Amino acid sequence: MEDVIMDAEFQVLQRTFMDKYYQGFEDTEENKLTYTASFNEHFSLVEKYIEKQLLEGIPGFNMAIFRTTLKHHKGEVAHDIFNMLLTFKDFLVFKEMFLEYRAEKEGRRLDLSSGLMVTSLCKSSVPASQNNLQH
Repeated sequence: MEDVIMDAEFQVLQRTFMDKYYQGFEDTEENKLTYTASFNEHFSLVEKYIEKQLLEGIPGFNMAIFRTTLKHHKGEVAHDIFNMLLTFKDFLVFKEMFLEYRAEKEGRRLDLSSGLMVTSLCKSSVPASQNNLQH
């Protein structure tokens, strides 16, 4: 499964879909009807792609059985892979994925670096007044 999701072809499929719809998503409580159509289209597109890829490697693969098995073994699936799979079935995770993508495309990523300060956890044997580093 990880190989399918991490494959360059899948990444292009995902990015192309998101590029097509991300501008329609807004960070509000209200969910537009267009979100549902996008969600359903995404689910269908991704599920068909994954099923096709897995059928090539696993004869007799059944997506319905896979979904049921996944629910019962979610603790055994890598966190990133599980979250990616959630975007296919969980509308709120799907919407959040689009909101994050839109923020990234518009340069609005959250930057926490301005509030960070580095402090040494080791006590120095040299007093701060004598610690004059010169280059």
